[in-house]
Order: sequence, then C-alpha cells, then structure tokens
Amino acid sequence: MRDHEPSQALLNWYDANARDLPWRVAPAQRRNGVVPDPYHVWLSEIMLQQTTVAAVRGYFTRFINRWPDVGALAMADDGDVMGEWAGLGYYARARNLLKSARIIHREMGGIFPQTHAGLIALPGIGPYTAAAISAIAYDHPETVVDGNVERVMARFFAVTDTLDVAKPTLWEHAGSLTPKQRAGDYAQAVMDLGATVCTPKSPSCNACPWQENCRGHARGIAPDLPRRKPKQPKPTRFGIVYVVRRDDGAWLLERRPDRGLLGGMLGWPGSDWGDNPTPAPPVSANWQDPEKIVKHTFTHFHLELSVRVASVTRTARTDVGKFINNNMFHQNDLPTVMAKAFDIAKGWLDRN
Repeated sequence: MRDHEPSQALLNWYDANARDLPWRVAPAQRRNGVVPDPYHVWLSEIMLQQTTVAAVRGYFTRFINRWPDVGALAMADDGDVMGEWAGLGYYARARNLLKSARIIHREMGGIFPQTHAGLIALPGIGPYTAAAISAIAYDHPETVVDGNVERVMARFFAVTDTLDVAKPTLWEHAGSLTPKQRAGDYAQAVMDLGATVCTPKSPSCNACPWQENCRGHARGIAPDLPRRKPKQPKPTRFGIVYVVRRDDGAWLLERRPDRGLLGGMLGWPGSDWGDNPTPAPPVSANWQDPEKIVKHTFTHFHLELSVRVASVTRTARTDVGKFINNNMFHQNDLPTVMAKAFDIAKGWLDRN
C-alpha cells in the first residue's frame, strides 16, 4: 500500500460526502477557484477548540454577521465580544481572539500570516490550530491532528498504546498520509471521517473508504481504539454567588478579572471557590436562601454554587461591581454557570 493511495481514496470520499459547514469552502467550490477566507478558518478553529460543531454553528454565524472581518473584530468592544461568546465556554479563547485580531489588524495590515511559524506566534494559536489554518486556508501540506484524526490513525494503523503515549506515533502516521496536493481538503476530509464514520462508539466501518486497509478493522479491535488511561475522578469545589436586584430593576454585576476561569465575563459577585468558601456579601441586605444549588462542571473540577438573593433600594452602596439597568442587562451575556444562578434568583425574587 503506497501512502498516496489511502489519501486519494479519502479525497474521493470527501468530494461526495463533505459536511456542509458555514465556515467551509466545499471541494467543488475550491476546484472552481473559490479561496477560503483565512478569517473564517481562524475564527472557526478557535471556536472549535474543545467544542462541538453543533455548538459552534450559531456562534460562528452571529460573529460573522456582527464582525465580518478581522478589522471589525479588532475594533470591537471587549465586553461585546465576551457577551457574544457567553455560553461557548473556555473564555480565554475569546480574550486571545481579540488579542490576535488586534495584532493582525494593527501590526500586519489585516493580513493573516500564512506560515505555521507566523500563525503559532499569535495568542491562542497552538500547533494544531496553526497547522489547520495553514492547510485549510492556504493549502499548505501541514499535518493536522485533532481528536478525530488521532482516533482514525489509531484504528487505521492499529496503534494499541494508550493515547497519552501514542500521540507522537499517531502524528507521524498522520504526516505519512498527508498529500502535497489538496492538503486543505485532505485535512478536512480526515476530520470529517472521524466525526461522521470513524466515530468514538459504533464506527460505521462498512461506509469507510479506508476499511479495506484498516489494520484495526482487520484485527477486530477498531472500536476499542484509541485506548485511554482510566480517568481520575474530578474534585468538587463550592462557592456562593450573590444576586441583587435593586427596586428600580437594576442588577448588581461585576466583570471578572481577565485571568482565571470565566475571565473577562460578566457575573454575580461571590465568594472564592474551594472546600470552605468564605462568605462575601457585596452589599448590606437581607439575604435570602432559595435553597437551590447551581451545579456546573469545568474541565478539571465540578462546582456547586449556593445562591443568595436580595432586593435593595436605590440608596444601596457597594464597592463591588456596579448596578446595570434591567434594559441594558441580557441574560445571554452571562456564562452558563452564572445564567443558571440567575434563573434561580429571578424565579425566587418574582415569587417573593
């Protein structure tokens, strides 16, 4: 089996089965000379980091409609961008998105770098993202390896080491199959194969263009690959959030520090998150406990937040955050965990 044979078979499959994605230039369009917009490729790749295609579709479309090019994004207000990103998670991505947009706009004349080295120098762009942008936007023969590609390579080459050990080997195998021509289409094809055919559970081997040469399939172990080390249980942290509504309908909110979880996002004032959170009421009030807990899971831990609720008059004073008028506050601007707390608090306040 020569290296180019599976690559060409996969490209033939992709020509007929490519997913229709809002940021993608379809293979037929590329053959007719349509060139991918590097801004669209970059934005989609940042959004897709640790996030599903289904979750990203709507966010991508809203971002493109609101900020149609990198210059528009560079000039955007930080709070607007963070608000539009709310609910997508991993908020450092949005902060780095803005940093990169401003570097590209102000220092590079709005022109994206084309090389892997130039791309990886931008905030928020790691080796995978640099390779993906270089391949998809510019057709450079970069080796693009995400979780889908790792799974495909582990099965195709029957790599039985656990994934933590096997990653360099899987990258080498992926590189051996990357063609010099149509590299962008190939990168998207192998990701599509993993997402739609060579799926984590119950892969559709009979629909796979690589079935005949797949070593994992031949040995009957494809569904078991890649092998992973047992996951360690996540710890649980605890915290308190304070939701305050003023008698004119304004809400007390604060902008979280840029660094750390939910950095740069709007949220409710609250305690630290740990084993024994220290109460930190932001204003003197008659605090009430709705006796409901917000549960949320982050990458490395579970979080349980107790919600405290209060109503105050317009004379209330606080050194924490600021009151935002009800007509200027949008729940969708909150990260998911803070939106959950709002639902509890508003329901309690409306009933009482």
